[in-house]
Amino acid sequence: MDYWAGHGYLVLGVDYFEGDSAARHKGEPGWDVDAWVVPFRTSAARVTPPWIEAVRAEYGGPETQFFAVGYCFGAPFVMNLLAEDWVTAGAFAHPAFLDEGHFERIKRPLLMSSPEDDFTFPHAARRRAEDILVERRATYFVQIFGGASHGFATRPDPALRAERWAKEESARAVVQWFDHHAEVGLPLAASA
Repeated sequence: MDYWAGHGYLVLGVDYFEGDSAARHKGEPGWDVDAWVVPFRTSAARVTPPWIEAVRAEYGGPETQFFAVGYCFGAPFVMNLLAEDWVTAGAFAHPAFLDEGHFERIKRPLLMSSPEDDFTFPHAARRRAEDILVERRATYFVQIFGGASHGFATRPDPALRAERWAKEESARAVVQWFDHHAEVGLPLAASA
């Protein structure tokens, strides 16, 4: 988030996990990420829409441009926003919980940043998403990072040059995508 703020965006982020984090549980005996995430999918679906409306009320104006970016869990929320007309553009990296309907409803520009192999957005699902975007004549850009895996854009091993580069390049692409779609001179807001 600091990276986008450093490029002139006001950056706000919803707390999908209500103060918890999967990172806190890594290494716990018997911990199951799939079971852990289930209640947060329900609570995030409940808390995110009013949070978005509060952000729009507090920071929006007739000329404010809103952008949205989501990593993993956040990707469906970005796609839901891109199905509306008030968001300027959106992006996601290593998404989870997407279905074809997310791509069929898209109205706004999308940047997809994906690893070559991702258990939450497998090759066949990614290809199908691209086919839908082509069929809809959507505005989109896809970047695939060979050798990268799920989580590359948020928690790579900084000691591994290729992983570090993929994370940094994905973040650069998001800023460039937003800059490309921004109307110069209007206020900018980004939501993560």
